[in-house]
Amino acid sequence: MKNSIYLFLLITQVFFAQTGFETGNSLYQKGQYEKAITAYESVLASNKQSAELYFNIGNCYYKLKKVAPSIYNYEKALLLSPDDNDIKNNLKFAQKLTIDEVKEIPTVGFSKMVQDLTSTFHYNTWAWISIGFSTLFLLFFIGYYFSQMSLSKRIFFFGMFVLLFLLLLSVSAAISEKSNWENQKPAIVFAEMVLVKSEPQNGSNTVFTLHEGTKVYILESMEIWRKIELTDGTTGWIGKNAIKEVKD
Repeated sequence: MKNSIYLFLLITQVFFAQTGFETGNSLYQKGQYEKAITAYESVLASNKQSAELYFNIGNCYYKLKKVAPSIYNYEKALLLSPDDNDIKNNLKFAQKLTIDEVKEIPTVGFSKMVQDLTSTFHYNTWAWISIGFSTLFLLFFIGYYFSQMSLSKRIFFFGMFVLLFLLLLSVSAAISEKSNWENQKPAIVFAEMVLVKSEPQNGSNTVFTLHEGTKVYILESMEIWRKIELTDGTTGWIGKNAIKEVKD
């Protein structure tokens, strides 16, 4: 009896989630963006989420010229589908609506080479690449073990070392990207304008001002305050209610 009830609830939940998504799409096509957002968010309320869902919500907010919510939802969509070019392109368009122009400090030297390599793919993609190299390594080992010709044995033997190197490289890249992803705590400024302080108290000096839609990274949390860092390396303290974490 319990299993039947759970199954019924699951089917009902999936049905209403699908209905809400389709309703949202229909309303979006009619230009009723606020109603579409309500329909889409009803799907989120049922604990159903997807990159497409967040992408559509971001599109609705973008149409309504609401900068922070559009960027926030595009960022949420990228978390679920990091290689989606449509999401990346729409995010760039939304970011053009922001007021703050924050430069990014470029990395140089060996660290830049490593970052450029590891950031080529998402850590999940690197994991699948590692599986591919390990499979090829196994096939080359089998080829080396059963080969009767000395030339083919040399080829398989040399190939094994090359694949082992590539396997270790891809595993290291996956670990590095995974670590970077876990350590980063991105957030979007939702306040129309907010003063960033030098210390976690209202009476401290104002370091700089931020506006809605700007992306920041949380370094430290202290009660109602969050220490943030911009991509140009600037840091300061901001009220937690002024921002919304992407990885919530």
